[in-house]
Amino acid sequence: MALQFDARNTDVAVTLRRSRIDGYGVFAQQAIHAGQRLGQLTGESITVAEARRRAQAGGRLMLVELSPARAIDASRSQDALRFTNHSCAPNARIQVEDGEVQFLAIRDIADGEELTVDYGLTHHEGRLACQCGAPGCRHWL
Repeated sequence: MALQFDARNTDVAVTLRRSRIDGYGVFAQQAIHAGQRLGQLTGESITVAEARRRAQAGGRLMLVELSPARAIDASRSQDALRFTNHSCAPNARIQVEDGEVQFLAIRDIADGEELTVDYGLTHHEGRLACQCGAPGCRHWL
Protein backbone atom coordinates (compact mmCIF):
# COMPACT_ATOMS: atom_id res chain seq x y z
CA MET A 1 0.00 0.00 0.00
CA ALA A 2 1.48 3.37 -1.03
CA LEU A 3 1.72 6.14 1.53
CA GLN A 4 -0.59 9.01 0.55
CA PHE A 5 0.63 12.60 0.57
CA ASP A 6 -0.32 15.97 -0.83
CA ALA A 7 2.26 17.56 -3.14
CA ARG A 8 0.48 20.93 -3.50
CA ASN A 9 2.78 22.60 -0.94
CA THR A 10 5.92 21.07 -2.45
CA ASP A 11 7.89 23.05 -5.05
CA VAL A 12 10.02 20.10 -6.17
CA ALA A 13 9.17 16.56 -7.25
CA VAL A 14 9.36 14.18 -4.27
CA THR A 15 8.30 10.70 -3.26
CA LEU A 16 7.82 9.03 0.10
CA ARG A 17 9.41 5.72 0.94
CA ARG A 18 11.00 3.85 3.81
CA SER A 19 14.00 5.66 5.25
CA ARG A 20 17.14 4.17 6.77
CA ILE A 21 16.95 7.04 9.30
CA ASP A 22 13.43 6.54 10.66
CA GLY A 23 10.09 5.32 9.35
CA TYR A 24 9.24 7.06 6.10
CA GLY A 25 11.30 9.81 4.53
CA VAL A 26 10.82 12.27 1.69
CA PHE A 27 13.14 11.74 -1.31
CA ALA A 28 13.97 14.06 -4.19
CA GLN A 29 12.75 12.96 -7.60
CA GLN A 30 14.87 15.57 -9.35
CA ALA A 31 18.19 17.32 -8.86
CA ILE A 32 17.80 20.30 -6.51
CA HIS A 33 20.12 23.29 -6.36
CA ALA A 34 21.46 24.90 -3.18
CA GLY A 35 19.17 27.73 -2.07
CA GLN A 36 16.13 26.34 -3.88
CA ARG A 37 12.83 26.39 -1.98
CA LEU A 38 11.52 22.86 -1.44
CA GLY A 39 8.08 23.82 -0.23
CA GLN A 40 5.96 24.80 2.74
CA LEU A 41 4.70 22.88 5.75
CA THR A 42 1.15 23.38 6.96
CA GLY A 43 -0.70 22.01 9.92
CA GLU A 44 -2.85 22.81 12.91
CA SER A 45 -2.09 26.15 14.55
CA ILE A 46 -1.74 25.63 18.31
CA THR A 47 -0.18 27.37 21.31
CA VAL A 48 3.36 26.49 22.35
CA ALA A 49 1.91 25.31 25.66
CA GLU A 50 -0.32 22.86 23.75
CA ALA A 51 2.67 21.77 21.62
CA ARG A 52 4.60 20.95 24.78
CA ARG A 53 1.62 19.08 26.22
CA ARG A 54 1.38 16.99 23.05
CA ALA A 55 5.13 16.34 23.12
CA GLN A 56 4.84 15.00 26.68
CA ALA A 57 2.08 12.64 25.55
CA GLY A 58 4.57 10.87 23.27
CA GLY A 59 4.06 9.36 19.85
CA ARG A 60 5.22 10.67 16.48
CA LEU A 61 5.55 14.43 16.40
CA MET A 62 5.98 17.12 13.80
CA LEU A 63 5.88 20.35 15.78
CA VAL A 64 7.44 23.63 14.65
CA GLU A 65 7.40 26.67 16.91
CA LEU A 66 6.57 29.83 14.97
CA SER A 67 7.00 32.25 17.88
CA PRO A 68 7.17 32.12 21.67
CA ALA A 69 3.37 31.77 21.65
CA ARG A 70 2.39 29.83 18.47
CA ALA A 71 3.33 26.50 16.90
CA ILE A 72 2.24 24.30 14.02
CA ASP A 73 1.44 20.64 14.57
CA ALA A 74 1.83 18.88 11.23
CA SER A 75 1.44 15.40 12.73
CA ARG A 76 -1.84 14.85 10.86
CA SER A 77 -0.96 16.93 7.81
CA GLN A 78 -0.79 15.28 4.41
CA ASP A 79 2.11 17.56 3.34
CA ALA A 80 4.97 15.47 1.98
CA LEU A 81 7.52 17.58 3.86
CA ARG A 82 6.13 16.47 7.22
CA PHE A 83 8.06 13.24 6.59
CA THR A 84 11.41 15.08 6.47
CA ASN A 85 13.75 13.28 8.86
CA HIS A 86 16.47 14.77 11.07
CA SER A 87 20.15 14.58 10.19
CA CYS A 88 23.13 16.04 12.02
CA ALA A 89 24.52 16.73 8.49
CA PRO A 90 21.36 17.96 6.72
CA ASN A 91 20.88 18.97 3.08
CA ALA A 92 18.01 21.39 3.84
CA ARG A 93 16.85 23.79 6.54
CA ILE A 94 13.61 25.05 7.97
CA GLN A 95 12.94 28.78 7.80
CA VAL A 96 10.10 30.29 9.80
CA GLU A 97 9.00 33.65 8.45
CA ASP A 98 5.71 35.53 8.79
CA GLY A 99 4.04 32.48 10.35
CA GLU A 100 5.02 30.16 7.49
CA VAL A 101 7.35 27.17 7.65
CA GLN A 102 9.52 26.96 4.52
CA PHE A 103 12.06 24.27 3.60
CA LEU A 104 15.16 25.39 1.67
CA ALA A 105 18.04 23.37 0.21
CA ILE A 106 21.37 24.29 1.84
CA ARG A 107 23.40 22.36 -0.71
CA ASP A 108 22.85 20.63 -4.02
CA ILE A 109 20.67 17.54 -3.56
CA ALA A 110 20.87 14.61 -5.96
CA ASP A 111 17.89 12.91 -7.57
CA GLY A 112 16.92 10.06 -5.21
CA GLU A 113 18.55 11.57 -2.11
CA GLU A 114 16.57 11.79 1.12
CA LEU A 115 15.71 15.35 2.20
CA THR A 116 16.86 16.01 5.77
CA VAL A 117 16.96 18.94 8.19
CA ASP A 118 18.65 19.48 11.54
CA TYR A 119 15.76 19.58 14.01
CA GLY A 120 17.89 21.61 16.45
CA LEU A 121 16.34 21.98 19.89
CA THR A 122 13.38 19.65 20.15
CA HIS A 123 10.63 18.73 22.57
CA HIS A 124 12.51 15.43 23.06
CA GLU A 125 15.01 17.37 25.22
CA GLY A 126 17.93 15.03 24.47
CA ARG A 127 16.02 11.82 25.25
CA LEU A 128 15.51 10.50 21.71
CA ALA A 129 18.39 8.63 20.10
CA CYS A 130 19.46 10.04 16.73
CA GLN A 131 19.53 7.48 13.92
CA CYS A 132 20.98 9.65 11.14
CA GLY A 133 24.36 7.91 10.99
CA ALA A 134 26.09 11.06 9.70
CA PRO A 135 29.77 11.67 10.49
CA GLY A 136 29.83 13.80 13.63
CA CYS A 137 26.34 12.69 14.69
CA ARG A 138 25.32 14.17 18.06
CA HIS A 139 23.53 10.87 18.91
CA TRP A 140 20.56 12.50 20.69
CA LEU A 141 17.65 14.81 19.86
